[in-house]
Amino acid sequence: MNESTETIDSIEPTLAQRFTDFDIDARCLSVLDQQGITVPTPIQAKAIPLALQGRDLIATAQTGTGKTLGFLLPSLTRLAREPDERNRMLILLPTRELCTQVASIVEIHCKALHLRSTVIYGGVGYGQQLDDLKHGVDVIVATPGRLLDHMGQGAIRFNNLEVLVLDEADRMLDMGFLPDIRRIIAKLPAQRQTLMFSATFAPELQRLSQRMLRDPERVEVGMIAMPVEQVRQLIVPVRQEDKHAMLLSILEEAERHNMIIFLRTKSRTDRLGKLLKKQGYNAAVIHGDLSQQARQKALDGFRANKYDVLVATDVAARGLDIENISHVINFDIPESADDYVHRVGRTARAGEDGDAITFVCPNESSALSNIEKTVGRNLPRKEYEGAPNILSLWKPAGAKRAVRGSGAKRIVPRGMGRRR
Repeated sequence: MNESTETIDSIEPTLAQRFTDFDIDARCLSVLDQQGITVPTPIQAKAIPLALQGRDLIATAQTGTGKTLGFLLPSLTRLAREPDERNRMLILLPTRELCTQVASIVEIHCKALHLRSTVIYGGVGYGQQLDDLKHGVDVIVATPGRLLDHMGQGAIRFNNLEVLVLDEADRMLDMGFLPDIRRIIAKLPAQRQTLMFSATFAPELQRLSQRMLRDPERVEVGMIAMPVEQVRQLIVPVRQEDKHAMLLSILEEAERHNMIIFLRTKSRTDRLGKLLKKQGYNAAVIHGDLSQQARQKALDGFRANKYDVLVATDVAARGLDIENISHVINFDIPESADDYVHRVGRTARAGEDGDAITFVCPNESSALSNIEKTVGRNLPRKEYEGAPNILSLWKPAGAKRAVRGSGAKRIVPRGMGRRR
């Protein structure tokens, strides 16, 4: 394992480049053609040639840039050329929802190549998963926890594994999956191709890659996408004990439809969901402790406008295709600026406007500073009488002191007048 990686920035796709320029199996090209997909995205144009060569790869690109095809097309092309064996490709993802989305793409291409695939995640019964594994599959899409359950029961072995993919690798580390990933890798063949795809490349991810990849190439496309101009970003200084009253005031004033409220923990998410229901709001809750059926029911109801508020942990921040979100409210400020960008990115899509409101408590100036540094400006405040004074520790170039933000707007939430 080498400790250094080589960054490939010179392979820039041209407007004329097409998927037919790559040595991809013709049956996969036919699937793409039927879907009207002919021109690769930048991350696909960089990753596919290297993956076809069998190189280990670290690819960094924003969620939604087409990373799935970037690893799937070259990997399936390789599998289709070789003898039929079981469990030759493993794709690890952090959430059930992402597994479902990736598995749907995998299934279409595997069917065209006469390969077999299955998806493995928790929150559902073991029966169908065990049946698929018993009959044998080429590609497994899985979350780490449920995969380890199957491995512990002896239901699955990876003696013939050729390709390992870690998709949304940064998110898996954020969600505490590092011990599970290490346990899985310890049971995989050392001679394999490993492809790591991630939206960011934090130091923890770099250390992991040094242990599990062999002389990897590294490709990177762009920076983390900033919130679009149509997102009206607003900071609300508030004390922890006043958050509920502040939220109810904002909900009362807002012309809302399909609003997501983000919190850090599952227990706080449950409590807030119950509070909103008692206040007469059509609210659904989604977090990692719910069964897959309950999570899917909440998402389907939210998409169908049965619920107008979705109360969620960061499990809903990435990879979910939910349109027409009018408001994102960070009831708890995210711990990282990347998570802020992903949360805020749920609104103002497809050219629509949207509001992103973040509650900030007096002891959270550092987290706010990281967010403002990432977005490159001090965010406006929505102030009220008695609001706590929260300075921006980060200052734009040329500023001489900490500032309180820009374009502050004053509101007086109900029951939150001046403190004595």
